[in-house]
Amino acid sequence: MTAASITCTDLTIRFPVYGADAKSLKKALARAVSVGGALGRHAGVTDVTALEGVNLKLQAGDRLGLIGHNGSGKTTLLRALSGAYEPDDGSIEVNGRIASLLDLGLGIDPSATGYENIRLRCRIAGLSSKQIDARMDEIAEFTGLGPFLSMPVKTYSAGMKGRMAFAAATAVDCDVLLMDEWIAVGDADFQKIAHKRLLKLVERAGILVLATHEAPLLKLYCNKVMKLEGGVASEIVDIRKLDQLLKT
Repeated sequence: MTAASITCTDLTIRFPVYGADAKSLKKALARAVSVGGALGRHAGVTDVTALEGVNLKLQAGDRLGLIGHNGSGKTTLLRALSGAYEPDDGSIEVNGRIASLLDLGLGIDPSATGYENIRLRCRIAGLSSKQIDARMDEIAEFTGLGPFLSMPVKTYSAGMKGRMAFAAATAVDCDVLLMDEWIAVGDADFQKIAHKRLLKLVERAGILVLATHEAPLLKLYCNKVMKLEGGVASEIVDIRKLDQLLKT
């Protein structure tokens, strides 16, 4: 078990809104109180508070599920933990190597070959050239794309592109694994082996933070759960209280 840890203290993230009528935006948000954040103004700029005062503390062995409506702040929290967003208020401290399975399309160059894109994705994930060389054969075999890996990705179907990106993204070892929804790529047969590969990655990770609407997946992979609503987080509770939390 690793020494992985995550600590968020009064984490608040705001997104500025430019070129929008604040009054009409406020009315739109009022009609959808269960999604999105709070409209406000800071330093003279209209903004939306996507996360407000979120506190959480995770240690190695924690498997946290995030639930909430679309726009409730789940993805914003995952991106903040990955380092993509800086806090406007409060703080984030993450110890350990992070693997983010948030957007399989991130960093894909359509003009480059499959092999070149695999290298690019692995470098983004922090692997050295030597580590990539050592894992390339295994990654290539897992994609099942064979000679197509030598062709430009712009010639791939959506399913082929997804298989390549998934294989590269899950080739890393990590202490903290961040996942947005459950990634389903390829056909039914590929999804079965993809599920097994993800399970092994989850087992090796010190901490898992998974956002999904699928209660069975939360119960299968997580031991804790937290609900987000309008950017405000509930307390973290045992996964056995999931059904109760879903009713609130």
